[in-house]
Amino acid sequence: MNVRTALVTGGARGLGAATAERLRGDGLKVTTLDLDGADVCVDITDETALRRAAEAMGPVDVLVNSAGIVGPNKPLLETERDEWLRVLDVNVLGTVNTMRLFVPGMRDRGWGRVVNFASMAGKDGNPDLAAYSASKAAVIALTKAVGKELATSGVLVNVVTPAVIATPMNETTAPDVLERLTSLIPMGRIGRPEEVAELVAFLSSDRVSFSTGAVYDISGGRATY
Repeated sequence: MNVRTALVTGGARGLGAATAERLRGDGLKVTTLDLDGADVCVDITDETALRRAAEAMGPVDVLVNSAGIVGPNKPLLETERDEWLRVLDVNVLGTVNTMRLFVPGMRDRGWGRVVNFASMAGKDGNPDLAAYSASKAAVIALTKAVGKELATSGVLVNVVTPAVIATPMNETTAPDVLERLTSLIPMGRIGRPEEVAELVAFLSSDRVSFSTGAVYDISGGRATY
């Protein structure tokens, strides 16, 4: 039996690292990709470098798009164009870049799993995080669209939308913003990376077979739709 391969972007820390560890536990051969500290160090917004990395890696059966940035923590009217472009470049186009490179091989082989990371912010919209919220809403819509495009190909594309999780990404979130977001969670706590990784492992496997273009909340009860 062939060992399935997985690529986890943003895999050096946080949710990406937890996901990589969990997928290895399922027997997958996992490659992590990040700016530094990963198996492959490359910027997902650099299409040329990413393509070279993809050619060196070879076929990928499971793609987990965990790489992302929070961007500016301030009201919309105080944000700058360059801040928006950077957030959209990483969170949206970075996800598009990896899908365009790795999904064709999955489609040709007749099996694949793509799990994109969005956020509850992409559904609810978080004040003072307009760029981040908008980018994650785009990832949700992207996933729904591509899930429909590939629905009969054997490649399933789904998205997870965590609430606040204890990761390094949130170390740069303003304390008052973090406190407000945590207060929205009925379970009264933030999530743990391994809890999210467990959901991603399911979506990366044969255990999911009739779900694509779907949004999976993991929010401690915060999600309302």
